Order: sequence, then C-alpha cells, then structure tokens
Amino acid sequence: KYRELQGTYPVIFLTFADIKETDFETTAYQIRNIIKNQYERYSFLQNSDVLSEAEKAFFKKMTFEVKREDMAFSLKWLSEFLYCYYGKKVIILLDEYDTPMQEAYINGYWDELVAFTRSFFNATFKSNPHLERAIMTGITFFKLEKFAKQTSNGSALAETIFSDLNNLEVVTITSDKYATAFGFTEKEVFDALDEFGLGSEKGQVKEWYDGFIFGECSDMYNPWSILNFLGKKEYNTYWANTSSNSLVGKLIREGNKKIKISFEKLLMGEPIQVPIDEQIVFNRIDDNEAAVWSLLLASGYLKAVKKEKLIKAGVKPKYTLTITNNEVFDMFINMVQDWFVNVEVVYGDFITSFLEGDIESMNEYMNKISRRIFSYFDTGKDAEESEPERFYHGFVLGLMTELNEEYILRSNRESGLGRYDVMLEPRDKSDDSKYAYILEFKVRKRKEKDLEETVENALKQIEDKQYAMELVDRGVSADRIRKYGFAFDGKKVLIGEADI
Repeated sequence: KYRELQGTYPVIFLTFADIKETDFETTAYQIRNIIKNQYERYSFLQNSDVLSEAEKAFFKKMTFEVKREDMAFSLKWLSEFLYCYYGKKVIILLDEYDTPMQEAYINGYWDELVAFTRSFFNATFKSNPHLERAIMTGITFFKLEKFAKQTSNGSALAETIFSDLNNLEVVTITSDKYATAFGFTEKEVFDALDEFGLGSEKGQVKEWYDGFIFGECSDMYNPWSILNFLGKKEYNTYWANTSSNSLVGKLIREGNKKIKISFEKLLMGEPIQVPIDEQIVFNRIDDNEAAVWSLLLASGYLKAVKKEKLIKAGVKPKYTLTITNNEVFDMFINMVQDWFVNVEVVYGDFITSFLEGDIESMNEYMNKISRRIFSYFDTGKDAEESEPERFYHGFVLGLMTELNEEYILRSNRESGLGRYDVMLEPRDKSDDSKYAYILEFKVRKRKEKDLEETVENALKQIEDKQYAMELVDRGVSADRIRKYGFAFDGKKVLIGEADI
C-alpha cells in the first residue's frame, strides 16, 4: 500500500541541520536561503498555466530573494502553488528543526527565534489547507513556560512552540512506535560486517557503536558510524564528531554540583538514576536537572537501561542511565579536555608537581589555573556563591581525563566516618613509585583568620573522618597515601599537605 503511494505526492524537504549561527540576523538569512532553494527546486511552476501572472511574478521574486516579511508564510504559499499544479496536497519534511533553537539558547537570541518559529510553524503546519502530512525531526520537544496561560481551574498551563498545531503525534526515544526505524539493528550490522569480511570485529563494533535504545528495542546502532566504519575499517568517533556538542558541553560545564557529580559517575562507568522530563522547559534548562539528563538521553549520548515501574501522579519517572557506548565516552573525554585547552600547559605542569609532591609548584600552578578558568566554569546567575564548588568539580573532571589510565578516581564517596571529596588509587599497587591521594576542598569561612587555617581544617577533617581507611582496606600502605587540603578564598587557592 505505502509503496504505491511513494512518489505520488509533491514533497517539500528542508533541513536546519547546518544552521549553527551566533546571532538571529545570520540565522534568519540562512533560513531565507533554505526557503529560496525550495522555490528554485520548483522553478518550472513559473512556466505553468495553473498560476496567475501575479503568482508567477511572486514566485520568481522568491527564487531571487526571500524577504524577512515573507518568511513565515513562504512554505504555506509554496504548498498552494504545488497543489494547483499537481492537484494533490503536499507532504512537508523538516529535519533537525531544533538545531538553530539550541544555538539561539547558547548565544542569546532565543526570544527572537522563538517568535519567528511559532509564526512559521503556525502558517506551515496548522493553517495550511494544502498540507497532506508533515514530519518534523529533532532531539528536543520544547516547552516554554514564558508563554503560560491559565486553565479553567486557575492553574498555569505551559504552552509549547507546537501549541498551535493540530493532531500532533510526538514520537520520542522512549516510544515503541517506529523503534526499529531510527537506526540499524544488530542483525543488520552483523550481516554487513560479514559481507565486508569484518566478522571478527563484531565484539569490538558492539562496544564502540551499540547501545542505542528506542522504546523496548535495544541493540540499535547509529547508521553513520557503521557506514563509516565499514568504509574506513577504523574505530573513531564518527557520529559524535558530526553532532553539535556545544549545548551539551555548556550544560555540564556550567551545571550545578549534582549534575557534575552525576557526570563524574558516568565517566567512571557507573549508572545514575535521575528524573526524566521529555517535554523540556528550554528557557529554564539551567535550573532543571531533569531537563539536562532528558536532553542527553534524547541526543543519544546516554541510554536508559532501566525505568522505574511505579510512578506516582505528578512525579517525573526516574530512569537509570549510562553512557551509550565507547564512541560517546571518547567524545565526552575530548570535551572535558577541551575545557582545559586554555590552560593545557599549566595544567600539565600542575599534574606533574602533584604526582611529585612538590607543594610549592602545586600552589603556583593551581593559582594560575584558578584565575584562568574560574569564569569559564561559573557563568551562572549565582556565580559568586558557586564559583569554588563548580571550579572544584571541573578540576576533578580534568583530573579524570589526565590520570584515568593510571589511577582509579573517586569523588564524593563515603569512607571511614564521612564523605571525602576526591580519592585517587593507583591501578597498579605493586608500583612503589606511585602514591594514593586524598583531596579535601574547603572555602574559607569568615571565622577562619586566613587560608592557612582553612587548609589545616581540611587536613584535620581527613584525619578525623578517617578517609584513608578505604585505601588501607584496599591494600594501600598508610605511608603511601598523600593527603592534600585545598583552601579557596575567591580566586585564591592554597594547598597544604599532611605529614605522611
């Protein structure tokens, strides 16, 4: 049935995938060019008798330049022209509608783009009498609290940018419908590997590129990654390198303590259990932990390995999430390393002095790092209060990428009588050249006379709470454990070491 319909309807296809601009004017210019290309595609309509002379003149004008005032209704008019010519309503396919919206959020022209998008969607998809069917793809389903209205009982109802559309069916990553259509199944991938003489690579291909889950359908693979691997026969971050990671990086880098702690766990291969809300309140995403993880899930960077069965009314469901596969893990590691690119040399010097126990050099380099990247991690509205805490977690993530091969890094874990900040345990305990490390971070309190006293309190806490107990229990000799106290006062840092 569906094969018989293929090719029988006029189709308007456009993609916003490459619109990643830093301002609204350039974004609007790019959208106008995409619309102009659609008119050029059907330029033969100018020679048809089905259009009036005025319509032909307008059509010709649109093939040369689409003006700002014509953007919102441009596809509605093109649909009418196509209907007049073919005698059939049109099918409209819009790919990655949300890419420019993500860039608008990052670069500060959100309100302007949202105003245009609502008008464009209304004219194209709701009030268009010549529309047969439309499909829009994207990774986010936006909900804007800014456009709230009152319900009959007086409660606030948040509208989405799709609120004006009729009969909209939303298919998300957790939906069962079309689950096998979003990627290659494992059977398809393994059959392709056999055909290309790569059957022996199945296990490693699964580690690198498997992991996507759509509804109840697991073991799905990203087609772009598989096609590139089949062609190049090399393991690489093919899909992760083509996607826009700027929003993901911003949300994690500037996220609160809970978000960074959860991200640390993910990088250490541990699952996290978090609430998920697939209708993202995008203009409040900075304050909404559930929205951050929902975005990462919808983007394919995380996979849901479990969903709680019992959900109370009004409570967001909790999902158990892990990093999707090796490709995404490598992308995350590269992303964290890029955060430190401006201080790469200094950070490397700090790591060297840290491992050598050179306290004087550690203090010198850490203060340089602090001055350079404090603002990078702390651009939120409560930056003054959160700077040390956010910087600390960014620093921990940097440690993880630098020392992950030689050390097992843990943070915010219970040990002894309390919860330590950072612990590094050598993977090879037989190597006498390697120490274990316990790091405690403290912000100077008003009652403390100077940073030296803050350092002393940090070191005292390590001893009083017996944080070293976990390392000793794991076979590390007490005399091979270095204990560092980090004290913050604004952008000033002082590091002290306990006697071994």
